[in-house]
Amino acid sequence: MPASLILACLWFVIAILIAFLPSKKQHWPQAYALMIVGAPILIWVFVQTGPWMGLVVLAGAMSILRWPVIYLGRWLHRQVVRPD
Repeated sequence: MPASLILACLWFVIAILIAFLPSKKQHWPQAYALMIVGAPILIWVFVQTGPWMGLVVLAGAMSILRWPVIYLGRWLHRQVVRPD
């Protein structure tokens, strides 16, 4: 198994463990940290294993960090529908 996939699996395990911890700020600081760390890992997966495995890892990361993705989609929709 390539090192990038091992690191991606470790990222997933850490993300799941973070989700189990109680948080008063609803995990947003942890989500930002996961995004900052996860982006280079995702790029490495794309480069090392190809686009199909990269898309699988991207889909998995989007399922774990779904609220930032939802908020990004809403923001993009507002930018397109109502440009100021």
